Amino acid sequence: MSEKFTVSLQKIISEFNLETVYIPKKPEEILIDSNEVLRPGLQLAGFYKYFESGRIQIIGKMEHAFLDSLSPEEREVSLRGLFKHNPPAIIITHGLYALEQTVSVAREYGIPILRCLIGSSDFMAALIAFLNLNLAPRITRHGVLIEIYGEGVLILGESGVGKSETAIELVKRGHRLIADDAVEIRKVSSITLVGSSPDNIRHFLELRGVGIINARRLFGMGAVKMTEKIDLVVELENWDPDKAYDRTGVDTEFMSILDVKIPSLTIPVRPGRNIAVVLEVAAMNNRQKAMGYNAAEELMNKLGLDVEKKETTKNLDKF
Repeated sequence: MSEKFTVSLQKIISEFNLETVYIPKKPEEILIDSNEVLRPGLQLAGFYKYFESGRIQIIGKMEHAFLDSLSPEEREVSLRGLFKHNPPAIIITHGLYALEQTVSVAREYGIPILRCLIGSSDFMAALIAFLNLNLAPRITRHGVLIEIYGEGVLILGESGVGKSETAIELVKRGHRLIADDAVEIRKVSSITLVGSSPDNIRHFLELRGVGIINARRLFGMGAVKMTEKIDLVVELENWDPDKAYDRTGVDTEFMSILDVKIPSLTIPVRPGRNIAVVLEVAAMNNRQKAMGYNAAEELMNKLGLDVEKKETTKNLDKF
């Protein structure tokens, strides 16, 4: 069974600057595990089929107006019907005031009531994006993640192959470091992976012979970034003279990470090769391919040769 992740209500409050109307206990202790939210219009009217109680409930203008139109007795019945399902939190949007009965029934059932000034649609979109990121399936892998010309490049390889040295040269060339040594990879959609660094080692790099450095303090805020989408995976390995490396780029190699296929390259390392420059070219070439242009295919067509494409996929989840 896949691991279930949670995010605290306190983190949501801090992210969206929410006002606390009522909260039964410390928000750090209230954990959210669903990335879906709901505007409970039908539920306030009494329809609860297919209702999932683990979702944050959003009270917007329509829901607020509906409750306000009810008699006090009807309003209490409607609110009790919702609150007895124990939703993790109720958030009132548009800066609307909380009806007195809403707060009193919330106190009885121990349901947090929060408020924001943002409109319902804008707030829901931002909240869902936030929850998708924080509740996404994730793995942590040894490697380096760096942004090169806007492309997120995940650099993998055995210890000592030169990942961190390559990263520091790329940073000096104006690119941005996201993570070194440990990369936390999250699946934020069916086709998108986002990488970041664990909080305790963020912006730090280890260089053999030099030691630990802080890239943000040495090179400035423009040299680092908190998160980045992963567009390309590069495996660095020591040059093997008996191995045939790809010299045309016609064949396509992918790396499967959390069931998402990402273009992948294997780049051999040996003295005299400037791996940082090679990775810059690889990032730009990967962007061109994503935009529909493949230089290898064009050359083969000009030479009148048939292009036979092959695809191979490795699975990072097994390593």
